[in-house]
This record gives sequence, structure tokens and C-alpha cells, in this order.
Amino acid sequence: MRALVQRVSEARVTVAGRQVGAIGEGLMILVCAMQGDDAARADQLAAKVARLRIFRDEAGKMNRSLLDTGGAALVVSQFTLAADTARGNRPGFSTAAPPAEGEALYHRFAEALATQGINVATGEFGADMDVSLINQGPVTIWLEV
Repeated sequence: MRALVQRVSEARVTVAGRQVGAIGEGLMILVCAMQGDDAARADQLAAKVARLRIFRDEAGKMNRSLLDTGGAALVVSQFTLAADTARGNRPGFSTAAPPAEGEALYHRFAEALATQGINVATGEFGADMDVSLINQGPVTIWLEV
């Protein structure tokens, strides 16, 4: 699974003008299930994200995790993280998991974060979404498990 994680002071996602998810301080997480991924990978990625030390401590160093800060997570499905741009100018997405598998793993990832005590908001799988955020730092990290 792949994720693009951004430390945010706030983030929200809307579908057709209707807000479906929003958080204050925490992490905006774009997530993509790849072919061959399974529930164990979703759980592994969730554990990694929850413990990723990218929040400032008292000394200003990135030493605190989402679990340490009590921040929230906005999880949005993003199959375009599977983009293959090796040939030509039009990305290919054939390495992404099929939609039914991708949706199941997306929900599994969000649930795995929630079971760790993290407040989780989500987007709407497969929808045309508008995402807005304020990236703190900016801090943006690519993860793959």
C-alpha cells in the first residue's frame, strides 16, 4: 500500500458541495491499495502512520507521533498514487488494486487507525472529491509498505 501523509492544521473533503470529512490538527492521508496488497499490509501501513514521528516536541524537533499528540486523521482514497509515468506522458494505473479490493483495503486502513484510538474522518471512495488543507511545515512524506 502507498500513502502520501501531510501534517496539517486542518483539512476537509467535500463531494458535490457536501462536506463528508474534516479534521483539525493531525494528518491528511492519501492512500492507495496496490495489486497484491492485503489486510496485513493495510494494518502495517496504519501502524506506521500512527507512530510516524513528524510532530514537534517541546524542543521543536519532529519527535512526536499522531498517537502522542492526540491529533486526527483524514483518510482519502487516491488511486492515482499508483501512477506509472515511465512511458509517455499519460500515466497508467494498472498497478492499482481493482476497485472492490481497493475499497475494502481503504476501509481496513481507516479502521486500523481508528482501533488505535485515532479520530478518523474519511472521504468517499470512488467519488470526485474536493480536498482542502493547510499543510504545516510543510511536512509531506511518502510511505510504502
